[in-house]
Amino acid sequence: MQLFAEHGYGKLSLETIARKARVSLRTIYGQFGGKAELFGAVIRRVSDEFEASLPTENSLSAPLEELLVEFGRLYLLRITRPECIRLRTQILAEAQRFPEFAAEFYRNGPERTLLRLADFFAAQQQAGRLIDADSRFLAGQFVNALRGEHFQRQQLGLEPPFTAAEASAWAKQAVRQFLHGCLKPADRPIAPEIQA
Repeated sequence: MQLFAEHGYGKLSLETIARKARVSLRTIYGQFGGKAELFGAVIRRVSDEFEASLPTENSLSAPLEELLVEFGRLYLLRITRPECIRLRTQILAEAQRFPEFAAEFYRNGPERTLLRLADFFAAQQQAGRLIDADSRFLAGQFVNALRGEHFQRQQLGLEPPFTAAEASAWAKQAVRQFLHGCLKPADRPIAPEIQA
């Protein structure tokens, strides 16, 4: 991950990776196939951290808001780490020239998180805790609410990474917004799906 973030996908050779890892090129090809697949494995390993912090479909006994705030806090602390920001910047810069690089990143990183989150929301819907809506849409909206404008400013180097306290405060606001919207309770219409 460090080498991809430092050199970029296009400029980083497998020879450099093999030398730094103290393995042969044959080992890399045998284990991963090529550079795109090796990059996918790197992203998958980072993504495993996100997967571990996601609430499970079986966590119906805990308050939904608490589960989402905890996930949001961990998610923000991970995606705003300097090496993650650098790597994402490299991916955006090289996506047009190396579409396989972008595809490996998306498939092994963001898409895994979204699909797992969608499964979580689907389980919450089945339990009657959330409105009937496309669970993948809900997952995308929630992740976008978490990242917000702050994340874009961090990617541009205009703001430092979140502190733990800032990540918690931001996650609480995003979850509250996601679950309750902007309207005051008296002005909030009753959705057709939940009318008595």
